[in-house]
Amino acid sequence: MADYRQMWTDLGMDLEKHDQLCAVLPEAFGGIYLSQENRPEGMGFFDFVVSEIHGVRPAELIEHQKQGGKVFGTFCVYVPDEVIFAAGAIATGLCGGSQFWVPGGEKVLPANTCPLIKASVGARLDRTCPFFRIADMFIGETTCDGKKKAWEILNQDVPVYVMDLPQMKRAKDVAAWEDEIRLLIAKVEEFTGSKVAPEALSDAIKLINNKRAALARLYKTRQSSPVPISGKDALLVSQIAFYDDPARNATMVNKLCDELEQRIVDGKGVFPADAPRIMITGTPMAIPNWKLHHIVESSGAPVVVEESCTGVRYFEHQVDESQTTLEGQVKALAERYMQINCACFTPNPGRIEDILRLAREYRVDGVIDYNLQFCNLYTTESYLVQQALKEAGIPYLRLETDYSEQDFEQLRTRVGAFLEMLGK
Repeated sequence: MADYRQMWTDLGMDLEKHDQLCAVLPEAFGGIYLSQENRPEGMGFFDFVVSEIHGVRPAELIEHQKQGGKVFGTFCVYVPDEVIFAAGAIATGLCGGSQFWVPGGEKVLPANTCPLIKASVGARLDRTCPFFRIADMFIGETTCDGKKKAWEILNQDVPVYVMDLPQMKRAKDVAAWEDEIRLLIAKVEEFTGSKVAPEALSDAIKLINNKRAALARLYKTRQSSPVPISGKDALLVSQIAFYDDPARNATMVNKLCDELEQRIVDGKGVFPADAPRIMITGTPMAIPNWKLHHIVESSGAPVVVEESCTGVRYFEHQVDESQTTLEGQVKALAERYMQINCACFTPNPGRIEDILRLAREYRVDGVIDYNLQFCNLYTTESYLVQQALKEAGIPYLRLETDYSEQDFEQLRTRVGAFLEMLGK
């Protein structure tokens, strides 16, 4: 990584503690990613992004601020980035995926809070992540009780705006989400001093749709056998999409897809064609949480799809681009975002249908239901997921873990036994 210490100093970061993080990340990334054989050349860009993860993109965001622009930090796939970009601002993902940040979060949160929330709060309060320091405003949402209370704590340190996500999907709930998007537009306009005009929102919808289309194209290649890219690499691409420049990201993902599609034509894969194909479903995996993918794939099985917020939930379904009025655009945004099937909804048959559909489309041999500790939403819904997969005759393994490495070997043993049971 280049020298960004002056930038970090200006952001008020704890350099001594941040140096500890910078010291361990390259080794972890190298052992998990760079040790892979037969990687697509197109992954070089994404490797570079990780190597400069606290430098290049933060510097771009700061330059945007110097030009009078605003940066909004988001934590959830329900927040419509289109609104933010339409106001001339930039949206960047903020979820924390490292055990390094968890102790900072536990200073103000109960220990039995999910690690994603603890890490996200800790990254801000311990001043060890530039993205959390740069954002002028955070946008939260009401997807779980832990997040709702965490927003109140973060709001003492940085402005936090909260969107009230309905918990059902009736027509009146979609209408309520339309109202929330209108309120977000008003807040973004007030905060940026820029109007969200229909023309600008139309351009922003196309911008984000293009990013989604590129990610969908990437995932489509994973339906092939042999699979042309590892699940670890696909996960990394998805994680980076949350904070990279959307236009650049779409370009680089499409460039990677060109290579992957040629690999498919050539019959070139990263795992043997007869290796068991695994789906991971459940809670999101924020960067740098690569633990489960590494365990599964180093045990000999490719992860071919993720039914999660860092998987298909992030990019499936496009926003209708034909709307030309603000009212029509808001309605189109609400309809698209309410098609995401998070475990926060009740009833939630859509997620079960998604899992079964993806199992067919990606021809999976087994499903691993991954849950972060203390995530009551997904842990509780695991019962219904298991029922549906059992009825469909699809082998199922449920795992609950956190960001630490303490259970690594235990998880490896369980995953190994599951793969052996699949008999491939």
